[in-house]
Amino acid sequence: MTPEDAGLSRPAPLDRLTIRALVQAALQEDAAQQDLTSNALVPVDQQGRAVVVAKSDGVVCGLQFALETYYAVEPRVRWMPAVSEGLRVAAGATIAHVDGPVHAILRGERVALNYLGRLSGIATQTADCVRAVAGSGARILDTRKTTPGLRVAERYAVRVGGGRNHRNDLRSAMLVKDNHIAAVRARGGGLAEAVRLAVAAAGPATAVEVEVTSLDELREAIDAGARAVLLDNLTPGALAEAVGLARQAGVTTEASGGITLATLPDYAASGVDFISLGALTHSVTPMDISLQVVPEALSGG
Repeated sequence: MTPEDAGLSRPAPLDRLTIRALVQAALQEDAAQQDLTSNALVPVDQQGRAVVVAKSDGVVCGLQFALETYYAVEPRVRWMPAVSEGLRVAAGATIAHVDGPVHAILRGERVALNYLGRLSGIATQTADCVRAVAGSGARILDTRKTTPGLRVAERYAVRVGGGRNHRNDLRSAMLVKDNHIAAVRARGGGLAEAVRLAVAAAGPATAVEVEVTSLDELREAIDAGARAVLLDNLTPGALAEAVGLARQAGVTTEASGGITLATLPDYAASGVDFISLGALTHSVTPMDISLQVVPEALSGG
């Protein structure tokens, strides 16, 4: 089964230099070139092989990270995927084969599995959410609640799972949130003034979205010129009413706050355009993946 057969997207891969930089930092953190245990137990000329196995169900993501890990540790290690990026596999499935110097396989093991496990966990959770809203028209978004230093990798995993990325960073778009409005109120203004200031400051290529928490705030934001709103912490019923009001004004809608996989269908039924979930990246359960060295010498062939 291909990722397309499973209903998932096949996003463009990350560029190799970006992956290599992330992998190098992780290998340095793990002191992979100073593995005391492998140095003591495994001769540098011992050749062998290993198999990478899924120990839980999930969507595989991060194969290129594992490849770059082993290339950085020892170019003679061969990383051979047995599945495609974005494929949903069952527990017990073989994900990849590895062969080469055993000491190098062991030095890169943890970094390769850390990337595979975390990115596959994000892709899996995202795919589950996308599946939960299928047919509704709602699209699943991530947030900036990412692991410091790993945002580009984690947002890639969201795309592999079929989700979409919200603004990448603070310069990508304007999102007028409660604390921005509080700062304006401290100067004697309010929500409408915050919206007007943001719209006036935005260039033609800069999107402006406004967070609102009630129908009254929604009306105020629309009247002030908002063209996209983040409807925060509304019940599904209140969200449906807010979406109807925003749609009449031609305003794009996003729902967020307290939404779980179990409640996603109820929120999606409101007709909202987007649903964003910080949990896609900030509280993901990594996919359980292991590497097992085959206890036999690698043949000359």
